[in-house]
Amino acid sequence: MTEWEALDEIKYIQSPNQMLWSLIYRKLRANRGNTMITIYESERLIKLIKDKNNSKTLNCNNLTFDTDKQEIIADNAKYNYTGRKENVNILPRLINKFSQGKSFEPHLQAYIVQNIGIKTHNNLDNLLVNNYDIEWIGNEVYCGVGMQKIDIMLSLIKEDERIIEPIELKSVCATPDIIFQIQRYIDWIEQYYIPNRISDIQPVIISKKISNKQSSNYTQLINNLKNLNSKNNILPLNYIEFDINNNNINFQQIIY
Repeated sequence: MTEWEALDEIKYIQSPNQMLWSLIYRKLRANRGNTMITIYESERLIKLIKDKNNSKTLNCNNLTFDTDKQEIIADNAKYNYTGRKENVNILPRLINKFSQGKSFEPHLQAYIVQNIGIKTHNNLDNLLVNNYDIEWIGNEVYCGVGMQKIDIMLSLIKEDERIIEPIELKSVCATPDIIFQIQRYIDWIEQYYIPNRISDIQPVIISKKISNKQSSNYTQLINNLKNLNSKNNILPLNYIEFDINNNNINFQQIIY
């Protein structure tokens, strides 16, 4: 199956939300490497490949890619991975950046993605996952032709109930204008994600602890969060603050 067939052909497309937008955004930016695709997009790609091959499957242990034919083919050879295998402990790097007053959002993102759902940080699991199962996790998720990206997105499931969590990360304290970014995420998810996978939306903000809860900045932030909740059909936004003490990072949900 060619890239044109997957991304450009709209013969059987009934609505724009059925298109493979994650891959289209990637092409618009001419990016290479890994790109997060949603569960729906993966299912659609599998269906396209299955139809293209008349539902035939390759019965073999190993696969390779034939660059001449541009096809995935069976391969009897077995190749051992020779790249990096050791575990990467991101926390010391995160704390080092924090102590130097440098931005560490990529490290915070990596730390959360690395630890969420595997019970290495129970407090984080309780705040983000609760009693649900994680059916999908993505980071740097494209959500617009302007190349906006959601820092982390979780799809949670419990029986027939699903929640989609777009998570905005800040290595600094949250400011009142953060709600504009959150609103953009909500609008995109409602139009492009929800029609293909019905879910409740619960936005999440994870940012540095605001020490002065009496400040005008904090008061305006909380007012904006309440307004965001009231004007959208969403679960209440989950506002989480973190602080770093004794070489450890702690997360706390703020009830507002």
